[in-house]
Amino acid sequence: MSPPPTPGAPPPGGDRVTVDCVVNDRAVHLDVDPRLLLSDLLRHELGLTGTHVGCEHGVCGCCTIRFDDEPVRSCLMLAAQADGHRLTTVESLAAPDGRLHPLQEAFGREHGLQCGFCTPGQLMNALDFYRRAPEMTDPEIREAIGGHLCRCTGYAGIVAAIRSAAAIEAERAGEATEPTEASG
Repeated sequence: MSPPPTPGAPPPGGDRVTVDCVVNDRAVHLDVDPRLLLSDLLRHELGLTGTHVGCEHGVCGCCTIRFDDEPVRSCLMLAAQADGHRLTTVESLAAPDGRLHPLQEAFGREHGLQCGFCTPGQLMNALDFYRRAPEMTDPEIREAIGGHLCRCTGYAGIVAAIRSAAAIEAERAGEATEPTEASG
């Protein structure tokens, strides 16, 4: 009888799978354990710790990322499934100069976060619909975020933040197009 496997050890025979994907616009090539979860690849292999792991059953939404621009629960996917795909995590939202994405700014302005644990998943999910949110009713926004659990805020701030993000984006667009006064 052989001894039980060591947790985290590769399967018998040392089989590995190759994952070639794009993460936050960066090409990634890794050889990983075929049982490695996508959330663990992001956090432990790539150091992208903004993707949080809460329930590990896909219920809480904390681990939500974008997979080919669709929101998915990274704790329910194997890293091998990312091969050939494009992944986007919360780390990619802010601009290179550090300016926050309108959703991030709105969450701060509207008190849409307290402890912040669920926030990355909320943000990655809201990318789908925040531009339509000003026309959505509160129940429609709540339905759109229904798969994301928050134990701190009571959701009012989250709903307000998602609704106001499009206005922040429009403000910024206005800043970029406002004429400047010529100096004389």
